[in-house]
Amino acid sequence: MRLLVTGGAGFIGSEFVRYWLKNHNQDNIINLDNLTYAGNLDNLTNIEKFPNYQFIKGDICDAKTVNNAMKGIDIVVHFAAESHVDRSILEPSKFIQTNILGTAILLESALQHKVKRFHHISTDEVFGSLDLNSSTKFNEETPYNPKSPYSASKASSDMLVRAYYHTFGLPITISNCSNNYGPYQFPEKLIPLMIINAIQGKPLPVYGDGLNVRDWIYTEDHIKAIELILEKGAIGETYCVGGESEIANVDVVKKILSILNKEEKLINYVKDRLGHDRRYAISNHKISTKLGFKPAHNFESGIKSTIAWYQNNRPWWERVLKGDYQKYYASQYEK
Repeated sequence: MRLLVTGGAGFIGSEFVRYWLKNHNQDNIINLDNLTYAGNLDNLTNIEKFPNYQFIKGDICDAKTVNNAMKGIDIVVHFAAESHVDRSILEPSKFIQTNILGTAILLESALQHKVKRFHHISTDEVFGSLDLNSSTKFNEETPYNPKSPYSASKASSDMLVRAYYHTFGLPITISNCSNNYGPYQFPEKLIPLMIINAIQGKPLPVYGDGLNVRDWIYTEDHIKAIELILEKGAIGETYCVGGESEIANVDVVKKILSILNKEEKLINYVKDRLGHDRRYAISNHKISTKLGFKPAHNFESGIKSTIAWYQNNRPWWERVLKGDYQKYYASQYEK
């Protein structure tokens, strides 16, 4: 098979590319990525010379580039997206452009080229926020209630994907996943940011009171869930994917400090994010009962592996931290 992976140089996309080529070595992958701030070809150095791998630098909002990449493709796995909530608050228009228009261009091209499957990667953030004291979890029937420009743009792209299935018969599947963590994650995200700052002995900026809760999934587990959906998922269906690890942000930070033998006085509570959702939690019931998915990593094992990777791959994150990232970091936390 020939797979077109959009955003395959990013954190989750590159994990998919590496995993798929290792475990499905008869398949061919075409990686379409625009190499914006979070796209990094260093994530793919171990497979870049594989004969069944091809990289195309290009924007999913460019119809000509997309149509050229789509030729002969059997399956599209669509990771490409602007994904950081803080950046969506600063520049909403970029998220609207990439996440909505870019997805529409991909869908139209996939329809024209008669692809056999279009799998769209989405987020649990489209469902909005849950109460801290509630036992409720998001599931496939939860109404959408996005609260940020990022989640609103992803909700819009989900709706477009479903529209192409219902209106034109495009064979699609969708997965809405909880917060990912693991190796190669761009350091503006909570876990790598805290690990790197702790390693360097810098303050660890925590929004608000730090009690916001997220469900965490180790990125390899997410990729295995996508693999199951591609192999056994029903056309037209949506699958929620969770890590079964609900933890408050401040407890995540304290766990990282404990593993690194750093003092909690490094925690620095900063002004809360605008519209900060209080709690996300997601049910694996459907993907577990229908496809047999269960996360292989609990948070304890996953965070230890992640911290070890950042300790052993300092040159990778030192290169990432150079340049524009420092300006962004200062604008968000040094106030």
